[in-house]
Amino acid sequence: MVGSAAVALCLSGAAGQGAAPAPETIRIDKGAPSRPFPHFWEQMFGSGRAILSLRESYREDLRATHRITNFRYVRFHGILNDEVGVYSTDAQGRAVYNFSYIDEIFDGLLANGVKPFVELSFMPKALAASQTPHAFWYKPLPNPPSDYGRWSELVYQVAHHAEERYGSAEVRQWYFEVWNEPNIDFWTGQPRQASYFELYDAAARGVKRADSKLRVGGPATAQAAWIPDLIAHCRKGHVPLDFVSTHVYGNDTAENVLGTGETIPRSDMVARAVRKVHDEVAESARPDLPIFWSEYNASYMNEPDVEDAPFMGPWLANNIRQCDGLATSMSYWAFSDVFEEQGVVKTPFYGGYGLIAAGHIPKPAFNAFALLHNLGTARIAISSTSALATKKPDGALAIAVWNYWAPEEEGSPREYRIQVGGVPADAPVNVRIVDADNGSPVALWKKLGSPSWPTRDQQRQLIRAAAMPAVETKALSNGALTLTLAPHALALLEIRSAQGGR
Repeated sequence: MVGSAAVALCLSGAAGQGAAPAPETIRIDKGAPSRPFPHFWEQMFGSGRAILSLRESYREDLRATHRITNFRYVRFHGILNDEVGVYSTDAQGRAVYNFSYIDEIFDGLLANGVKPFVELSFMPKALAASQTPHAFWYKPLPNPPSDYGRWSELVYQVAHHAEERYGSAEVRQWYFEVWNEPNIDFWTGQPRQASYFELYDAAARGVKRADSKLRVGGPATAQAAWIPDLIAHCRKGHVPLDFVSTHVYGNDTAENVLGTGETIPRSDMVARAVRKVHDEVAESARPDLPIFWSEYNASYMNEPDVEDAPFMGPWLANNIRQCDGLATSMSYWAFSDVFEEQGVVKTPFYGGYGLIAAGHIPKPAFNAFALLHNLGTARIAISSTSALATKKPDGALAIAVWNYWAPEEEGSPREYRIQVGGVPADAPVNVRIVDADNGSPVALWKKLGSPSWPTRDQQRQLIRAAAMPAVETKALSNGALTLTLAPHALALLEIRSAQGGR
């Protein structure tokens, strides 16, 4: 559970909407009380389905994202899809297991410093009660098993094999999540919730049969659903449950997420859902359960003015500000546009979920994650809804400041006066800014004629345009720095004293 001090820092609302904003003074006292600030937003990322992880393009983007975040886990759909080849039956109908591709998939993640957050999906054809596929381009089967005993055995075999190959000490650090979004069209069992609980029970017991110390959870629902129900079900039936997981997107509706008729802006929707689930777990019979948001983003649609745009920097920073202390981990969906849910990628900038566009071209969101990685590990309380103030272990200050506007708004620049106490009045300040002109390749792509398939030379130009801007060193004047940010800009300020930041 989160203490009252943590919750007090989780303010709602985002500055900068509506009319041209007035200048804002942000007061930061280095000596003010602080509390731990774990980097919950960069511990895990989602990605395209499991088989794509065998591609070098996937692994190159994974390595690039790992370099800027040092993330620990990756989650994807489809580890049990037929293209991975794990399950079939012989002429006598007996189960046949093949771990060749699973081993390559997990080997590739581990070799690059990342562990799997194993989403147990979707149903192999030889085990599915129906062959009717989901609408995704790669046609996964969202259907119940024809035999729940065989389903449980399949899960057991996957977990047991993983321990045989990688050792129990390694696999006990993984997570096994049962299915994906069973409350919508990724699950066809009926009644939907009751049949998912049967699927969950069989899978959870299969995981624990392999090793009682392996971690299993769910329900991996869309729109923050079913968390109290799953906890109560597992409590009543003595079913293993080591964590809960769910999803939300910034353009989900209040009706679907909260059951209300409110109009909640994109800036606040994720945080409202996160608080809802936090409170549900805190009030449940299992208040100790870790909470994983195993998918989130500003949009579940392909919106170029959202996912490909500088808008993502302020949106991410504001979401971190609001959700701090309310979740164990939040997994951004996804790290790369090596992704085929709607088919083969047709153009680099189509509003894909990834931080990196096709052709290994970083988006502004990639640079935003790179900036926010430099925040410290202790959070200082401030009153602004446009900033985060933190301290690093060496005592340096790291401050994020942003000018948020909704993606459909042109916005206007805003001036910020950052007043800092507890440091020399003329201390140097390192400043980096990501906005439409810095760390964003989209303007150049449009100037080049928006090519669907950039030439190699154009690709190199776009990668250069996407590079993180250089550090600009300024200095405090009488303990203050004035900063003007363009609409949708995110800035990261680092302040160190002559004594190494202390």
